[in-house]
Amino acid sequence: MKKYIWFLLVLIIIPGLLLADVFAKTGTAGLQFLKIGVDARAIGMGEAYVAVTDDISSVYWNPAGLALKMQNQIFVSHTEWIAGIRYEFLAYSMVTNYGTFAVSGGLLHMGYMDVTTAEVFGPTGETFTCSDIVSGITYANSFTEKFAFGFSVKYLRENLDEYAVNGVSIDLGSIYNTQWKNLTIGMALRNFGPDLKYDLDNDGDGDLDEDPFDLLDNDGDGLIDEDREEVGFKIPMNFSLGIAADLYREDGQSLIGSVQLDNCVDRRETYNTGLEYKLGTFKLRGGYQIGFDAASYSAGFGFTIPTSFAVIDLDYSYSNFGDLTESFIKTPHRLSMKFYF
Repeated sequence: MKKYIWFLLVLIIIPGLLLADVFAKTGTAGLQFLKIGVDARAIGMGEAYVAVTDDISSVYWNPAGLALKMQNQIFVSHTEWIAGIRYEFLAYSMVTNYGTFAVSGGLLHMGYMDVTTAEVFGPTGETFTCSDIVSGITYANSFTEKFAFGFSVKYLRENLDEYAVNGVSIDLGSIYNTQWKNLTIGMALRNFGPDLKYDLDNDGDGDLDEDPFDLLDNDGDGLIDEDREEVGFKIPMNFSLGIAADLYREDGQSLIGSVQLDNCVDRRETYNTGLEYKLGTFKLRGGYQIGFDAASYSAGFGFTIPTSFAVIDLDYSYSNFGDLTESFIKTPHRLSMKFYF
């Protein structure tokens, strides 16, 4: 047991060391789509989910949770984000004698936008679009009845019109269940990886990272080299620590409560709270997030539907961003489905 306690302490200390010299720098991290949570159940609980997750959506929230449900699973999630942005997520997991493995992928996409320039001072008649992609492989295993650990390796890509950047990151997670009122401690370090940078050929000569400071025409194009090395940017590494427990469980009813601290490299700490009430196959959820510029709340519901080929969880959630919410329609909505077989 001591070795698991030491392991949990390491997971707590390492993120603190990694983030020790980092203060809230809004807008300094790229690939912001990695912050958009998937799974309507998790969002309905205010994203206070790192200690709750126990199914295939764990590939996003906490890889360790993937080991808690000994069934093969399929997960499909659709997010209607703000400003006409949409996010699709798909995952599949398989239980083996060596643990649980999963593959997953996400795509953020949007419509076309007008190209504008300072010279024209308005639309040029051209259009462009942007997209983001994440794909990953996850492994998780339960080492005792109380302790589970998991990790993911992810490929990242962002496309901005004709430019693109590629990268990799890893997620680490653990879950410890005290087996007293289902009191669970969950921790996850997500999006840990090197800084990324775009490779831009601003002068169109086919060469990159030229030296613009020596006043020499190093590439022989007749011009002093304009292309300097691009400045790198961070990805939104995030550490989550949460506690969840059964507040009530009897006669086919249950009430789960969860609280969570999130520490991300480009914002202040945020605090999430969530509840889920279950009556038979019906579930009702609510959550609240504190620490953003505009505190937000969320709500949702879901049903469990048994069928001859699989048990299906169908969930919906709604998020309100306070002053940033234009209307009930123009705010994030999520719909997700999970198949257990």
